[in-house]
Amino acid sequence: MPAIDPIVFLFDVDNTLIDNDRFGADLSARLEAELGLEGPARYAAIDAQIRTEVGYADYLGALQRLRGKGGDPAYLRLSFFLLDYPFDERRFPGVAETVAHLRSMGRPVILSDGDTVFQPRKIRRAGLWDVFEEDVLIYVHKEDMLDDIRARYPADHYVMVDDKPRILVAMKKLLGDKVTTVFVRQGHYAAAAGKELEETPPDITVGAVADLARMRREDFLPVL
Repeated sequence: MPAIDPIVFLFDVDNTLIDNDRFGADLSARLEAELGLEGPARYAAIDAQIRTEVGYADYLGALQRLRGKGGDPAYLRLSFFLLDYPFDERRFPGVAETVAHLRSMGRPVILSDGDTVFQPRKIRRAGLWDVFEEDVLIYVHKEDMLDDIRARYPADHYVMVDDKPRILVAMKKLLGDKVTTVFVRQGHYAAAAGKELEETPPDITVGAVADLARMRREDFLPVL
């Protein structure tokens, strides 16, 4: 059985550790350059359909479906764009330093949603695989996998760091005082936050992950 850590810090990836909105804008620009003005809209429609079907963004699957049975070389160039994208340049400032700081208090772990090919590649290309010392979990719906998460990373207390309000609300409802929720106010999900966070407010709100590097162990634990 794994050793029990005093605190396990669970980190989302997209728009928490890396600027995924910037990646999305770059992808849209490349789709337009390769496929014309209608390219981004065609891709977006397929992306939305796949998200409904599988529950996460499948960038490679959307590109495959967009190509259909054709053989336009533009799709090969789009494939290279996705697979070679410089995610290390999209990592938010101070991530490595923050993770090192938190490691002195407990164990930092990536907890992400996504597919089993592109998402881990994104994490490794961003340098996060090494920063987190290979402590990486990727699920379809991470909020549904609490038993598995706790079995793999048992802890006295958990800290969930995410830009998506629904994840923070779900984790708080499931774990109660056993989790401290940290809302990172970055990206389009954070910008759209509303009623759900009013009903179940996060324990901590920060403008960026780097803000956590100034916090102490006591800041993450419930007041007794």
